[in-house]
Amino acid sequence: MLLSEAWILKTLAFAILVGSVMRLLEKGGGIEAFVHYMQEKKNFVTNERSALLVPYFIGIFIFIESSITSLIAGAVGKPLCQNQKISSEKLAFVCDSTSAPVSSLIVLNGWGALLLGLITTQIESGMIQGEGVKILIDAVLYNFYAMSALVVTFLSIWFSIEIGPMKKTKFMPSKNLIIHDTQKSMGLMLLPIFFMIGNVFLYLYLTGDGNILKGSGSSSIFYTMVTTLVFMFLYYVGTKSMSVKSYSINVIQGAKQLFSIAMILLMAFAIGEVTSQLHTGLYLASLANENVSVYFLASLIFVLSGIIAFSTGTSWGTFSIMIPVAVPMAASLDVDVALAIGAVISGGVFGDHCSPISDTTIISSMASECDVVSHVKTQLPYALISGMVAFLLFLVFSFLTHG
Repeated sequence: MLLSEAWILKTLAFAILVGSVMRLLEKGGGIEAFVHYMQEKKNFVTNERSALLVPYFIGIFIFIESSITSLIAGAVGKPLCQNQKISSEKLAFVCDSTSAPVSSLIVLNGWGALLLGLITTQIESGMIQGEGVKILIDAVLYNFYAMSALVVTFLSIWFSIEIGPMKKTKFMPSKNLIIHDTQKSMGLMLLPIFFMIGNVFLYLYLTGDGNILKGSGSSSIFYTMVTTLVFMFLYYVGTKSMSVKSYSINVIQGAKQLFSIAMILLMAFAIGEVTSQLHTGLYLASLANENVSVYFLASLIFVLSGIIAFSTGTSWGTFSIMIPVAVPMAASLDVDVALAIGAVISGGVFGDHCSPISDTTIISSMASECDVVSHVKTQLPYALISGMVAFLLFLVFSFLTHG
């Protein structure tokens, strides 16, 4: 049963609670004060480039968990983009293109916990030899898609590069965001955000029994949202920034707004589960293993992982399917195992990035008030460019490491 999986229930609850947190951040007044500070007092945000660079760098520096990263980047970037009349598709692209790529590069989070566990399993089974952490670090250095996605996103912001459907996007005023009061403190936004960041690390530490790399990502983000709501109640009501009644109304309205998003996620999980039950990934891998050159193995693993992630909507599920397949393939053909694992990570992020049923795609759309289909269509050309760069780099490094 799909709903018997604890991580799915926690992710669905997280999606709903995110709505409450975002609503409180928007109505609390902290975002208004932040926008006023950035645009009026310091004159930092004066055009489209500077407005989009703020969520971009938030995505770079907040690497704790891809969903949290998208949430914070969207919450902070939305009012800036509204003031500069930037389309929600551009903001969703920036949020999505920094969240998973950064989380898969700086693996002091749930991503690292999962990958280290999968690599350790391969070591214990005798498939490969070495130290799990070292292999993980080496593999991350081959995470070419994440690197190229970050570079492509930055260049598109800096030079205002619009490709394909992105050229046709139009600015639409937000239905929920009204900037009017600049007298409140930025702390009403910053303190809850810092509290969220700190709590994700805390819960990763607690759920991992003292080891962040062994913590549960789904549990950590769920518990973080619950404790953040408690913190915001004490802070907002305690400082008289919001009444108990206003707090309660905003929590409920925020949750209601994102209930439909949670249902979309549930359907996405169901589709991914069906694909997994059909063993699509193992079938594709078996076909690839029949006739493959050592020089094309990493690129092939990257493409296969991308197809599986796109079909299932989950990079983590792709890692779980492909690492046990890719490692023996690499070992049997005397290919650098770290390169093969890096190809799995890159392909998983690439496919997840392009998939309309991915949780990060949906949450990035939600945080930016952007239609999911419109977000996927406008982001796809940029993702394909990054994917092509990664594919070519895997070819080059296959020759360099094997030659």
